[in-house]
Formats: sequence, C-alpha cells, structure tokens
Amino acid sequence: MGVQAEIHASAYAGAFADPVFQSQAVFRALMDAMARPGTITALGASAAPPAPLGPGAGAIALTLCDDGTPVWLSPALARSSVPAWLSFHTGAAPTDVKPQARFVFVEAGGIVPGFDQFALGTQEYPDRSATLVLEIAALKGGARLTATGPGINGEAVVSPMGLPDIILTLWAENSALFPRGVDLILVAGTDVLCLPRTTKLRPREV
Repeated sequence: MGVQAEIHASAYAGAFADPVFQSQAVFRALMDAMARPGTITALGASAAPPAPLGPGAGAIALTLCDDGTPVWLSPALARSSVPAWLSFHTGAAPTDVKPQARFVFVEAGGIVPGFDQFALGTQEYPDRSATLVLEIAALKGGARLTATGPGINGEAVVSPMGLPDIILTLWAENSALFPRGVDLILVAGTDVLCLPRTTKLRPREV
C-alpha cells in the first residue's frame, strides 16, 4: 500500500465500534469531570485516530464535534490525516481562523497558542467560547498546583505534566475575563482532567 493509500485508509478507520453507547459514555465522563474540576476521570471509551492525535482526544472529538462545530487543529494535526478523519466521522470542518473554532485540539508536545486567540464568548453569551482539548504527557507527576472554585470542596491539588511553562499566567488572564473565557480539557491516554474557566489555579505552597 502506498503512502497516499495509507493516509486515505486511515481517514475511514479508528472510530467507535458502538457509536451511540461509547459517545454517551464519553459525554457523561466529560460532564462529570467538568462538574468536579481537577478530578482525573476515565473517559470509558477510546478511539484510534490517525497520529499524532491520541485515543482520548479522538474519543472526545467523535463525541463533541459535528457539522456545526468548526475545529482548529494544531499545525502537526492539520498536516496529518486527522482533518480527513474528523470530517469523515463527525462532519466537523477544520478552520484556520482561531476565533471561529468551537473546539481546539493540540497534540502532546505541541505548542499551545495563547488562549485569547480563540473565541472567548461575550458577556451576554459566554457559552459562545472555545473549549481547548490539550493532550499532555500525564495528568499527574508535574508541578503541584492548588485549584479552587465551584465544584471543588475547599481546594484540590493537581499536577498535570506537559503544560506550557506560562500556564499560570495564561490561566490568570483567562479567569480575569469571567464570565467569558475558554475551558480546558486536559487529556492523557484515555483519562481527562477538566479546568472550567471558573477554576482558579495557584502554585502549591509546600
């Protein structure tokens, strides 16, 4: 099989074996993770998208994206067969215009753009903002951060590994825009850790 044929074939494979059941499982897991910020949650299903998109991020794309959700893909994802895979299985149209995107996908190790480059919603319609799906090395084992806010009993300690060094600055700027701002879904393998815009982060005091 030639390279072009392999790329073409990869666009058709790797979706859910049981789309209804698995997409419902992923959706429930995401809603639970958003309601309990900082809690590591298993998605309950995985996909096999083309590299470099991972199984968890692929499952999220299959669950949340459709023909009414423009998607921005990182340069590495955009150069792969992921756009064809995404369009074939969800109908979602990749866009190069960041403010138009409802969902943003960045592979593990990819450069994360500034959050303010994406749709932040409006005061009247804060839900018209982007959700960023960021794959990272691991959901624990990194620098310890304290998370507070709605859905957290007191405070939670999170330690995602593989986030940008300036994550606290980016997140503080995002939080200052409330009720506007983006929401984050951090993915490692088939587990997620969600950080809605209502969550505050600060370095963990020893």
